[in-house]
Amino acid sequence: MSEAFLYTVEVFLNGLMAGVLYALVALGFVLIYKASGIFNFAQGVMALFAAMTLVGFQNGQVPFAHLINATFGLHVTNFGWNLHSVVAVFLTVLVMIFLAWAVQRFVFRHLVGQEPIILFMATIGLAYFLEGFADLMWGSEIKTLDLCWSAGHCLPQGGNFWIEDMTAGLGGEGFYGFFIDSLDIVAAVVAMVLVAALVAFAQYTKQGRAMRAVADDHQAALSVGVSLNFIWILVWSLAGFVALVAGIMWGAKSGVQFSLSLIALKALPVLMLGGFTSIPGAIVGGLIIGVGEKLFEFLIGAPFLGGATENWFAYMLALLFLVFRPQGLFGEKIIERV
Repeated sequence: MSEAFLYTVEVFLNGLMAGVLYALVALGFVLIYKASGIFNFAQGVMALFAAMTLVGFQNGQVPFAHLINATFGLHVTNFGWNLHSVVAVFLTVLVMIFLAWAVQRFVFRHLVGQEPIILFMATIGLAYFLEGFADLMWGSEIKTLDLCWSAGHCLPQGGNFWIEDMTAGLGGEGFYGFFIDSLDIVAAVVAMVLVAALVAFAQYTKQGRAMRAVADDHQAALSVGVSLNFIWILVWSLAGFVALVAGIMWGAKSGVQFSLSLIALKALPVLMLGGFTSIPGAIVGGLIIGVGEKLFEFLIGAPFLGGATENWFAYMLALLFLVFRPQGLFGEKIIERV
């Protein structure tokens, strides 16, 4: 095989892996929008907050240490112990469930029946509040996330040597095999399992059907006995768990820092392509965006446009797609009678 073709295949595979990471963030958007009709602008910040909380628990960091030191003149930073990653993940899940309860109790409980734009504006405020709260709670330093479930068994980093060795013989002497990040492979497997579980939950459980009823009409769902408070807490808890998974993958890949919250912007074109209400659509949209931006950069952007096309290609593709199918590939078709 020609090396040019092999490099194109390698870029294609890396695009698939990048698309899965985009889809992990988009899943949180889909869950909340599907169940409550709210476009959650704070999903990216939730991923940041979850990742920072996980690292804080792992390192035994004292929450609000900067505030405590400035107020009482102390110099505390750590408790002096480190938590096992499994325990830290469990505690972080509890924190995200508590966050879901707090969001419902103090924000959306008072906005039942309001226009969608009001709910959207509330999530914008929530995003900025969470970002400042995370800074106050854990500090603004860049943190390293290493997730290990037992001695010597951690989230992998770097290229997968087995894939490189297996594909090295496909090209000439200058071709050393496909470089595929091992962490991206793990993220792909986790995303597929997560999607299968969420689809099964939405389709075959009583709570899943109640989620869809709440999304269609808050007042109608209340009239047939659906607990709006419970459903919203459940939905935001699931979105918080998905945010934690996305935060772990992105944090392990590029470090836990405040720019992590910007990954939500990459989820927007994914949602436009896949549909705002479709869980499988989030995965398909993510794969299309990931592959599209990588191949465009490799085949057109770098040779003819000077590169850096990955920053805007996804949004251009989504804009063109909206012209022909506004509801997305798997979104619900809007039928109006005139």
